[in-house]
Amino acid sequence: MSLSLSLIFPAFNEAARLGQTLRTTFAYLNEQAYASEVVVVDDGSTDGTAGVAERAFADRGRVEARVLRYETNRGKGYAVRLGLLDARAPVALFSDSDLSTPITETPKLVAPIRSGEYDVVFGSRALDRSLIGVHQPWLREQSGRVFNLAVRLATRLPFWDTQCGFKAFRMDVCRPLVEGGRIDRFGFDVELLYAAHMAGLRMLEQPVRWDDAAGSKVSFRSGLDGFLELRELRRQAKQGVYDEAVRRARQLSARPDTRAPILAPHDLAPESDASPRLADAARRI
Repeated sequence: MSLSLSLIFPAFNEAARLGQTLRTTFAYLNEQAYASEVVVVDDGSTDGTAGVAERAFADRGRVEARVLRYETNRGKGYAVRLGLLDARAPVALFSDSDLSTPITETPKLVAPIRSGEYDVVFGSRALDRSLIGVHQPWLREQSGRVFNLAVRLATRLPFWDTQCGFKAFRMDVCRPLVEGGRIDRFGFDVELLYAAHMAGLRMLEQPVRWDDAAGSKVSFRSGLDGFLELRELRRQAKQGVYDEAVRRARQLSARPDTRAPILAPHDLAPESDASPRLADAARRI
């Protein structure tokens, strides 16, 4: 059976929790009708993250799995791009290694792409805050809101949460944008969404369930770096750094075959375990 979904986990010093994350993920994916793969990208970890992942692969069932590893920490953006470009399925989703968005929310992002309606679907904590179970500390939550407001002002993106670590892509359309990415750390999400928006891709911000997890790698310093990267994004856009990638993605998105469903409706994944009311509300947004 050909692969239907690639799931990417960028990981930096995640040895303490990656094993459980992978076991949960494999259990979920093995219940699905479609074939899938998991790609762990070890972003220069020093705590044995790669070894933890490889040991967890013993419980992978019929899910394909591999680790990509390099010695020097390059940043989450670099790791995500490497994983996406290594993906072998037509739809690729990256998730934070702490599963702050439960893996059971996967259909909310993947089904709209498989149906041929969207090219990029990304999780949002801002559209329905009732889906947040465990909130971030107050200061981090408020700084995140300020950053997203800055993103809207600087890029004119019409989205309310660009930083949720749960995003899916139709790779035959989005590959040029991933290849054209330049920002390696906090601001890489904005860069990807900005380029996709400039290319006129069909994008959906989708409410998802989310819980803050202890041990977040996001710090006050990385937040400040995000504002600097936002300035760098604007500078690079003015210099035309993204123009070729945007042109190629726009051309690909206009082709009839890249607007067709990827799988027949009966092959789509089961619905999220969220209530039908919430699932219906998500589809209407």
